[in-house]
Order: sequence, then structure tokens, then C-alpha cells
Amino acid sequence: MKQKLILIATILITSRGTVHATDTRPNIIFLFADDQRADTIGAHGNPHIRTPNLDKLAAGGFSFHRNYCAGSFSGAVCVASRAMLMTGRHWMQIPSEKVASDWKKLPLLPAVLNSQGDYRTFIVGKWHNGKATLHRAFSSGQSVYMGGMANHADFEVQDLTDGELSPRRAAGGFSSSVFADAAVNFIQDTDTERPFFLYVAFMAPHDPRNPPEEYRKIYYDKRPPLPKNFLPQHPFVNAPQATMGRDEGLAPWPRTKEVISDQLCEYYGLITHLDQQVGRVLQALKDSPHADNTYIVYTADHGLAMGSHGLLGKQNVYEQSMQCPLILSGPKIPQGKSSDAFTYVHDLYATVCGFAGIKPSVDIDSRDLTPIMEGKLNGVRDSVFLPFQDNQRAVRDERWKLHIYPKINHQLLFDLRSDPHETNNLAEDAAHASQVERMMTLMRSWRTRLGDKAPLSVNDPQPKEPAYNNSNRRLDVWQPKWIRDKYFGGRDNPNHGPRK
Repeated sequence: MKQKLILIATILITSRGTVHATDTRPNIIFLFADDQRADTIGAHGNPHIRTPNLDKLAAGGFSFHRNYCAGSFSGAVCVASRAMLMTGRHWMQIPSEKVASDWKKLPLLPAVLNSQGDYRTFIVGKWHNGKATLHRAFSSGQSVYMGGMANHADFEVQDLTDGELSPRRAAGGFSSSVFADAAVNFIQDTDTERPFFLYVAFMAPHDPRNPPEEYRKIYYDKRPPLPKNFLPQHPFVNAPQATMGRDEGLAPWPRTKEVISDQLCEYYGLITHLDQQVGRVLQALKDSPHADNTYIVYTADHGLAMGSHGLLGKQNVYEQSMQCPLILSGPKIPQGKSSDAFTYVHDLYATVCGFAGIKPSVDIDSRDLTPIMEGKLNGVRDSVFLPFQDNQRAVRDERWKLHIYPKINHQLLFDLRSDPHETNNLAEDAAHASQVERMMTLMRSWRTRLGDKAPLSVNDPQPKEPAYNNSNRRLDVWQPKWIRDKYFGGRDNPNHGPRK
């Protein structure tokens, strides 16, 4: 009998001393969209988009309606957003000259879950922060895309086994479907003896905006309205990327309602197709033995302009580009509830650690959102600061938002209570001078806290007036032929071709 007990104990206890047979630590599935605006979920107030699975997730979970990416050090905002998520730090608090991919050996979220909680960590999909950080974060994965973007219908992936990436292979399907396939396989093949962290980073709805034809046809046939803050072009120089960069060059200037409508239909098509694949992952979880012990996180790295303010990309600090969805579901999380508390994407570092019962070993900027969901706190911060490189700064509180454009010495002030779409600039109205100064004081407080030393004005400002030039539009290699023909007039012609 004594030998039998010893044998059982040996089986239960791993080399780290963790008991698995009675292990009740929760699993975590992290679903990460790319470039998804916060206002593109039906359950969150958009009656023009079809997202039945995200609607169901929201009905069974908790939604945060003021979730933000905390700005960026790069025009590739997703790089900064993912760096913040994985380190739990604001990008200004990542002490490295190579903040995009080095991160100075800071403890990364998956590695912390593994080392402190013996979690099996598994990656599927996009990784845009370099091989060094991938190897520090994960040891296994399937259908990993090492890069920022690709043609959703024609790209290559790699598998990660014991820390080694396999040679590239054809993905063999549409990106959202390929990544959902890998996630479903993992859920179905994983036993309950060890908790897991499944990280699924989709590439949709990032451009190219080429959903399967039937999904864009849904919206061609019943078109969603243009953004309420649609403009043919942005009225001043927003940032170098906004006038000359790849994202902004995906449609010619001035933006026409017809072109923006088409691109919005294609963008919505990508989201509806993504929603279907999320549904497959959720169904696989429901059918598995993990269903009652798994937290689900659904969010995106940031939003996207899609015609708002005359912009297309995310290289700006307007609400539609910095806000993104956040839904949490799982054990003890209230169902069908929501909050307007200010949150950052990188708050999910502390929140996920909290789910796992782990206390981060280093100082982080991330805040655990569980007390908000439990009704113990109304929020974890009273304002958000949105610094973008050295050419844009914004800060907002419950009602007011201030934009600063240091390179051109320009300011915007919005009353978001009466003007949620940021269309009426009050900064030059003497009646609001005190609000400008109050918000400037709030911004200075954030800058001091984060060590932001970039100037807020210059002695020799650049011209404020934009100089849009369609000949500067750049056609990238990832756009499929029908998009090249439709929006660029063919492969060799950078100008807009006939609308089809």
C-alpha cells in the first residue's frame, strides 16, 4: 500500500513540484484581432455588421467600451501594441533602444505563465516582434506567421516545436480559417492535466481587405453607412505616415464616398468572416472538457480610421484608431455586463496573471481589470494618454480630449460628451481656454510619470497644410490582383483605376 501511494505521488508531482491531478487552475484562450475598430461589433451598438459569435461572447461575458492602445513608437502600431501587451508596460517604460523586438529581457506574459504557473503556452497566427522574443515567449505553436501583414489568401506559415521554427510552408487557406483550424486542433488534442495559455493572433481585419467574395458581397448588397466623421481628406498634416505612408495610400486623395464605401464593405466582410472563425474556436471549447475552466479574452491591437477624418490607417490619435474592442468571459465573470472604465490593451497582462493566480515579479504599468468586473472598483485610471512617436500627443478624461501636434504647433480640443466623433475643434475658442490649460496640465502629469521628453512645440514649425499627392501612393506586394486593379489601376500604375 505504501509503495502504491508513493507511485501515485510521483505521478502527480512534476519536477517543479506542481500537483496536476487536482489542478483547478484555469486555462486561458487569448483571441487577438488586428486593426479592428471598437465600433464593429453588433452587440456593442453597430446594427450594420454581422458578428453573431462576438455578440454571443459579449452576452456571456463582460465588455469594456473604452479600451485603448496606448499610442506607438512606430508607424506599425501593432508592433508597439504587442510589445506593451507582452511586457505589461507602456512603450515609454520599455527600457530598450529596440523596443520593437528586444524588450531588454523583461518577463513576457507567456513566459511568466509558464515559469510561475507551469502553463503550457501555445501560439497560433501573427507574431510581429522578432524571433528573439518569440523564442522567449513560446516553445510551441502551429501556423505561426512571422511578419506584419500578408495576402490573407496566399501566405506562408511555420510551426514551433521545442523552441525551433520549422521551414516555411504554404498556409493552404484563408488566414482566419487557417488560424482557427490550428486553435481548434490544439483545444481538441489537449488534455486537462496541465493548464494552457492559447494565444491566437489573427491577421484580420488588417488589409489587404480581401475577404472571401461572399463575405464582401454581404455588405456590397446592403451597405453600412460611412463614418459620421467622414472627410475627403484630413485638413492638416497629421503625421508623415498619414500623408505619404502605405496605409493612407490604399485609396487616392480626395477620398470619395464611393471608394470609402467599398473599402468599408470589404473591411466589414473581413470582420464577419473572422467572427465565423472565432465561433468555431468557441464551439470547440464548448465541446471540450475545458469548457467550464477556461477564460476567453477577445481584443485587438488597435483600431483603424477607415475614412474617419479623411484618414484610412491607425497612425493617428483619434478615438476610432486608438480604441479597440475588449470582451472577457469565463469562470465568475459576470454575464452580459459592461463598463465605460478607461482600459489599455496592456492591462491584459495583469488581468491574465490574475486569472492564473500569479503575481508579476516586476513593476508593470498594467492594471488588473478583475475588480471592475467584480463591481469592487469603478475604474483603474481617470484618464488615458495617447502619445504617437514624436509628432502627436493626446489626453482624454471623462468628457474632454486634447490633441497636440508638436511639429506644426497645432492643438485640438473636443467635448466628447457632445461631440464623440471629434469634429468640432474648441481649442481656438477663448471660452474654452481654461479647459485647454486644464487638459495640458493633465498631459504634463502623464508625461512626467512616463518620462516623455519630446517637445510639445517647436520654434520653426512645419507647414500645417497637407500636400496630398497620388503619385506618392505605394503599392505593396501583399495586395491581390483585384485590389490592385480596383484601387491602383493595375500592378504598374500607382494611380487609382476605374471603380469595379
